[in-house]
Amino acid sequence: MDDQGGPNQGSSQQRKTRKLVTGLCVLTLAMFGFGYALVPLYDVFCEITGLGGKTGRLSEAGAEQTETDKSRLVTVEFITNVNSALAWKFRSKVTKVQVHPGEETLVFFEAINTEAVAITGHAVPSVAPNAMARYLNKTECFCFTQQVLAAGEVKEMPVRFVVDPNLPDHVRTLTLAYTFFEAMETAESTTKDSKPKS
Repeated sequence: MDDQGGPNQGSSQQRKTRKLVTGLCVLTLAMFGFGYALVPLYDVFCEITGLGGKTGRLSEAGAEQTETDKSRLVTVEFITNVNSALAWKFRSKVTKVQVHPGEETLVFFEAINTEAVAITGHAVPSVAPNAMARYLNKTECFCFTQQVLAAGEVKEMPVRFVVDPNLPDHVRTLTLAYTFFEAMETAESTTKDSKPKS
């Protein structure tokens, strides 16, 4: 009886094993695909909801077509930070400005490389309150690209923005913060240069 059931049991076990392996492969691929898509999906989600304090972008043409609301003023405050791994000084030229929603405003920031070598940095912006980030749109910003500062260089960097006239009436203050980090390219090249040559 065992001899007769043996081959059937073996093929049944093989089918189950194949099914399990196939299922695990599909699950692995699905997890990889989800992980790959997570960053762009998160970016889209942040743009829609304002979560994470991500600001919007606006073209010059779009900024010119925006109607200015002269009946109200909104205070925009600026905060600057530098990651401890980056040997830069970074500040805004003004701590805050008052703007009419819909009008284009230009402010300047200053970065100083205190190292004896060129360093590439990138700025990560955020807005508080987070949910209001979608109402602060930039037409020009140093955060759109990486910034390269030569040894000891002082660089003035502009930010041009528009507060959306649809900003809820109860919001009177927005805080725009930037944190500068060392770009990966600089960190990698510094590590390579510091390795002893054979």
